[in-house]
Amino acid sequence: MTVTDARAPIAHTDPVNAQILAVSEDRIQGFVRDPFGEIAAKSGVDVDAVLERIAAMLQAGTIRRVRQTLMATNLAEGALVAWQLPPEKLDSAFDFLFREDPFSGHVVIRSTDAATPGSNYRLWTTIKVPQGYSLEKHCAFLAKLIGAEHFRVMPAHRIFALGVGHVRRKGMEPGSKSDDLADVKDTAKVELSDLEWQVLTALKRELTPDEIRRDVWTARAIEANVPLETFFEVAEHLNRRGVVGRFSTFLEHVKPLQTGERVTRFNALFHWAVPPGRELEAGREVGRFDILTHCYWREGGPEFRNVNIMAVAHGTDKELVLAHKRAIDEHLASIGIPVSYTNVFWGGRSEIKPSEISPFAYRDWCWARGVDPESMRETA
Repeated sequence: MTVTDARAPIAHTDPVNAQILAVSEDRIQGFVRDPFGEIAAKSGVDVDAVLERIAAMLQAGTIRRVRQTLMATNLAEGALVAWQLPPEKLDSAFDFLFREDPFSGHVVIRSTDAATPGSNYRLWTTIKVPQGYSLEKHCAFLAKLIGAEHFRVMPAHRIFALGVGHVRRKGMEPGSKSDDLADVKDTAKVELSDLEWQVLTALKRELTPDEIRRDVWTARAIEANVPLETFFEVAEHLNRRGVVGRFSTFLEHVKPLQTGERVTRFNALFHWAVPPGRELEAGREVGRFDILTHCYWREGGPEFRNVNIMAVAHGTDKELVLAHKRAIDEHLASIGIPVSYTNVFWGGRSEIKPSEISPFAYRDWCWARGVDPESMRETA
C-alpha cells in the first residue's frame, strides 16, 4: 500500500506536482506494466515521490480519477449528442443523464455568445452503447425520460486529437502547433473475446488512492481471475489492436479545487464548416494545434449549419481561448481551406464520468428500466 504523507502538497501548481502532471495527464500512451515508474522516468521525479504526490492529489480531489483509458470509439457505438429541451427541464435532464445513465460520459450545459444556429441546443453529452445496440434508439428512449424536444446524434468519423494535459498547456502561446499534420485515428469497431472483455473490464476501472503503487496490476489480474502474466499478455495484445488509450491522471478541471484554485475556467467547443470532401485535410490541419484536447470530424447537420470539424480547448482566460481559435482560423485561411461557418459553444455546468461500454451492463440497465434489451439493437 502507498503510505501518503498528509503534508504532501496537493496543489496542481506546486512545482513538483506540475512536473509530474505534465507527464501523467497524457504522456503515458497505451498499456505499460509499470505506469508510475514510466511517469517517474519521464518527469524526472523519484518514483516514491510520484506515488505519494499522485495519491495525495487524488485523495484531495485535485486529481478526480486515475485510470487506464480505452479507445472506446473502437469498442462501442459512440457519439456527441446535442439536446434541445424546454428551459425548465434543462437542469433535471442534466441530473438524470449524469446520475442515471451510465452510458452518458461528459454532460455539459453550453451556450453561445449570440443567438446562432443550434444555440437552442443547450445540453451536450457524449454517449456510448455497446456494439450491436442502437445509439438512436438509446437516445430516443432517453429523450422520453428527460422531456427532450429534439436531439442530434453526431458520431465521430475520424479523430485528429485526443488528450488532456491541462498543466502542460498552461501559458501556451496562440498558434503553437506541431510541425507535422495530425494523425488520423479510425473509428472502426473491434470485436473482443470473453477473455479480453474480462481483462478489459478490470483494466479500465479507476484506481483508488491505496492502489497507487508500483505493482498496480496485480490486484486487477486477481479481479479478472487470470494469472498476472496472462493479464499482461491480453492487455498488450489489446494495445497492439489499438483499443487501449493512455494511462492518465485526470485533473478536476471544472470545479474549484480544495486549494481554492481552478485548473480551467473556460471550456470551448469550436465548430467549423469546411467543404464536403475536405474534412480529412481540414481535420489534420486543425488537429496540429497544441491547445486542443479533442478534435473530430463530426457531422452537425442543418441544425448546426452543416459544421463538420469540431474541437475542444480549455483555458482560464476567455480572450486567450478566443485568440487560440483565431490562430486556427487564420491558418485555415492561409492554406486555402474555406470555412463557410464557425462558432464557439461555451461550457457551463459540467460533469464528467467514464461511459460504461459493457454489453452485460447494458442489458441489466435496460431490464431495470422495463425495456427488453433486444428491442434496443441495431436493425439490419
